[in-house]
Amino acid sequence: MKKMGVAAVALLAGAGGSWAEAPQVATDIAPVHGLVARVMQGVGEPALVVPPGASPHGYALRPSEARALDQADLVFWMGESLTPWLAGPLEELAADAHRVELLEVDGTTVLSFREGARFEAHDHGGEDGHDDHGQAHDDHGHDDHEGHDHGGHDHDSHDHGAQDEADHAGHGHGHDDHEAHDHEAHDHEEHDHDGHDHEEHGQSGKDHDAHRDHDGHDHSGADPHAWLLPANAQVWLDVIAAELEEHDPDNAAAYRANAEAAKQEIAETVASVSAELEPFRSKHFIVFHDAYQYFEKGFGLAAAGAISLGDAGKPSPARIAEIREVVAERNVSCVFSEPQFNPGLVATVLEGTGAGTAVLDPLGANLEPGPQFYPSLLQQLGRAIAACD
Repeated sequence: MKKMGVAAVALLAGAGGSWAEAPQVATDIAPVHGLVARVMQGVGEPALVVPPGASPHGYALRPSEARALDQADLVFWMGESLTPWLAGPLEELAADAHRVELLEVDGTTVLSFREGARFEAHDHGGEDGHDDHGQAHDDHGHDDHEGHDHGGHDHDSHDHGAQDEADHAGHGHGHDDHEAHDHEAHDHEEHDHDGHDHEEHGQSGKDHDAHRDHDGHDHSGADPHAWLLPANAQVWLDVIAAELEEHDPDNAAAYRANAEAAKQEIAETVASVSAELEPFRSKHFIVFHDAYQYFEKGFGLAAAGAISLGDAGKPSPARIAEIREVVAERNVSCVFSEPQFNPGLVATVLEGTGAGTAVLDPLGANLEPGPQFYPSLLQQLGRAIAACD
């Protein structure tokens, strides 16, 4: 436990619960928070740094969120490729915390971004296959914790599809990709309370505006939305439990039991969602931008293309025209929008076609953060896709 007053410790100890011994844990986005909260259930609660509805690509910390980082013993985050702005605050505020970058965890499947407006069938952009071949990643995945090994970059290079996902979801082989919300109209000033200055955490207002106007993140290289592959979540649950056990050995049994229960819950959810999506697998669909390939991989789906290159960039007229060609050529049955983007772009793509439309929310902004968040997110995405025709 870190930076807690004597009175607070006494109060917790007097309550008779094991929470007095729980480490202080911070997480970046709601899907990661949900996994950590499930492992810590009954022992403690992690803090969520980026609240639901905010963009993980560019965000100004509120004082309470900065405090959570400052007090953290452990930080779980996807990595700098998803939240580039967070690297500075982590160095400044959580320098003493052990930081776990989930994209660099051994066993994580990492896919490259797909290129172009149209996707080839079963094209998941290439996998970053870090097989277990002794590569050293001293500065990745486990910051400030050299020699701490929870496995190498054993990135599965085979597309097992939905059946294998359901079969292996309880054994750390699930697959899940998740898109981060980049609210184009998001006003960062609404998170600048109590005199909190962007420069306080190494971001000037000018730099912050540039972040907001940028294309969300670099769309060359690794796709950071890896939480939408249930197999990745399975892998991370074991790592989360191991890290918590190391910091809090008195509650090791609870962490291990919670992780195992969580893996079983995800396995059951994958089986249920896979069955619901079965009629949709033969259909072609368009996503707003390329953020769902992990979910596609995990559930045997294949998007035909993406309207926008990124989650903040406006597509060119040529790209819109190409997507309209894809809709016609491949008899696309559904075009998916996202709640934070201009619905007019989807309407333009749909004009004169018989395709349906539905909303996908990869960060689950309307879901309650907590231990059941991750299965609920998979269910919400599956139902939205299955219902669109």
